[in-house]
Amino acid sequence: MATPLADLTVVELSGDIATRYCGKLFAEHGARVVSAHAHANDRLAYGGASAAAYAAWLDAGKEMPGTLADGVMPDVVIAGQTPADVARAGATIAGFTRRPLLVGVTWFGDGGPRAFWQGSDAIVQAISGVAFPIGPADGPPTLPQGQAPQVVGGVTAFIAAIAALIGRRHGRATDRVDTSVLEAFLCLTEHGAPGFAAGGPASKQHGVNRFGPVYPQTIFAAADGWIGVTALTPLQWQELCSMIGLPDLAQDPRYETTDLRMEAADELEAVLAPAFRKLRAGDLLLEGQRRRVPLAPVPTMAELLQTPHWRERQSFRRITGAVPTFEAPAMPFRLNASGKGAVQAGAPDPGLPGSGSPDSGPLAGIRVLDLSMGWSGPLAARHFADLGAEVIKIEGCSHIDWWRGWNTLVPADPPPYEMRANFNAVNRNKRGIAVELRDPSGADILRRLAADADLLIENYAPGVLSRLGFSPEAMLKINPRIGYISMGAFGSAGPWSGFRAYGSTTEQAAGMPFLQGAADWTPTMQHTAYGDPIAGIYAAAAALTALWGRARTGGTTIDLSQVECLFQLAADGLIAQSATGEPPPRTGSARATSLFRGCLRCNGPEDWLAVDIDGSERLAALSRVIRVAMPSPESIKAGLAGWAGERTAGAAELLQRAGIAAGPVQPGTGLLADPHLTAIGFWRHAERRHVGSHVLPRPPYALDGVSPPLRSPAPTLGQHNAEVLHQVLHMTPAEIEALERAGVIGTVAI
Repeated sequence: MATPLADLTVVELSGDIATRYCGKLFAEHGARVVSAHAHANDRLAYGGASAAAYAAWLDAGKEMPGTLADGVMPDVVIAGQTPADVARAGATIAGFTRRPLLVGVTWFGDGGPRAFWQGSDAIVQAISGVAFPIGPADGPPTLPQGQAPQVVGGVTAFIAAIAALIGRRHGRATDRVDTSVLEAFLCLTEHGAPGFAAGGPASKQHGVNRFGPVYPQTIFAAADGWIGVTALTPLQWQELCSMIGLPDLAQDPRYETTDLRMEAADELEAVLAPAFRKLRAGDLLLEGQRRRVPLAPVPTMAELLQTPHWRERQSFRRITGAVPTFEAPAMPFRLNASGKGAVQAGAPDPGLPGSGSPDSGPLAGIRVLDLSMGWSGPLAARHFADLGAEVIKIEGCSHIDWWRGWNTLVPADPPPYEMRANFNAVNRNKRGIAVELRDPSGADILRRLAADADLLIENYAPGVLSRLGFSPEAMLKINPRIGYISMGAFGSAGPWSGFRAYGSTTEQAAGMPFLQGAADWTPTMQHTAYGDPIAGIYAAAAALTALWGRARTGGTTIDLSQVECLFQLAADGLIAQSATGEPPPRTGSARATSLFRGCLRCNGPEDWLAVDIDGSERLAALSRVIRVAMPSPESIKAGLAGWAGERTAGAAELLQRAGIAAGPVQPGTGLLADPHLTAIGFWRHAERRHVGSHVLPRPPYALDGVSPPLRSPAPTLGQHNAEVLHQVLHMTPAEIEALERAGVIGTVAI
């Protein structure tokens, strides 16, 4: 079977992780990738053999070394991670007879006050709001380990690049796409500030494994290991208490809601922890899932590599090269091409438009059916909507997107289910319809829409849509050229495929907590729902990959595991375990490859400064800034702590001027006031019925220097019923009115 990107040639001009990871995604799906940069691997991952192994994983399948002078005529050139690096690449390719797409990846973009700052994963974690709530309630915040910001930046650049290539192939010229690692990583925190602006709570340091307002959303020690627990709904809380032998606890009105439980977390933990320690993790997992409570094992890296579910799914693959062979994460999605609807080699894809307005977006003319809910699937669909595709969000009349609210189906003016800032953020630029899919007439509407769609995205629990008659096989019979992506937490196949999960569950199951925090801490989570946005960006990348290759491969079903998406972010730890046989050390904010890496208290109660000094060549500059004699590695922390304690976190600017990576440790809800984001116009304002003016983030990429436009706010429930049914399915007003009277289309029934 042909690989989807086999007709592309890509050249890498950078040795940084974000650019190399972007190139890796091309190579993994059949593109010829030539690496034309000498890679510096000594500071990757945990150093030593681990660093060499991680580099081998990043560069697997690429031609190394290579140069543009080798006669390569690329379709894509990837450059970064500074504006100067991207500018040099642009000058190099300016004289090419066939202009390749230039993909620029930089830490902070090419404009705004931080454009020329020194970047690092630690500093992006601090500025983005991710680091602030990690660690003890009284601080300091804990900087996460790993290269997550750069990996996320690489995936996001890949999304923009494939979209631009699709547009170029069909008459919409784009010469350059740019992605900021910071803006890409804000997918994890982008809804906090708009929620705060709409009256939501401010970010707060609650303590290790506590992320308001949900409790329990944490990790407990079991009799033989660790178990991740998330009990969000009232029923989940009742079932959890019952299964651990504390049924009366669920009836106590003091703990009725997640907010009340968070306020009482200390006293609840004193009761819950002993109950969990009496039970085996495997028994808890199965019983919790039977009761529809999202529980997950929290494995060490060694345990994760041997978990039967992941072995059956072939989630890891063996890498050979200059280092001893080791296992590393495979791609987190499987593209299963049907071969149906493919065309002859060299023929255009008849399912895509051949022309269009230059400002309509590279994906104009593509139709996406968004049957997803919550965060992950809607975020994937939002990338398509931002890049010009027609996205139709399909909700049930009685089962609406749960991100509109869990317990808000009550009559009110305005309706509570129209007020959620997070829902509004991930559903912009879409049209929305409300259809009762359990009704034969409603099911027929979906089938008719699918007959002319390019992509269907769903993140229902495995099997739900199949029971309604909308399995991938059924949709491919209707439309042999459709792409169908399922986003189950544990994937669509394997012994755990039916398990329920939240974004917190996926972080727990991915083993990431064993890479974070201090050695004497409980395995430590980083986020309230880490898996959701990460799965969303990988789903967009997977779907675009299939769409590019559709002319050769035909319709494609895509099996994506949200937990496996997080393996990509935990790859350094997994690889270190496999390559060395030893568990990666848990060192808090510190890192073996940095002279100093940590958070320092400034002169405000929640004012923290993050600093990441990655080499001894920075010591002379540091000495000049803090006016201390040349510090030794042992004295750096003391010197910096005294200096920072007399200043605000704005002192990061002074360190940055000396070439030292530093930045403020910001709460997610404080990002609206961030001077860099304000200067670059990251926050946009939209008008929407019921909520009026509200704040939305911009897309994390620009095409030829222009960020994709905000065309419309998120749809109200069923807002576009008549418009879509008339324009797309050519129904008459009388037919639409009859469906409304029958309750097949409409709004939520209260």
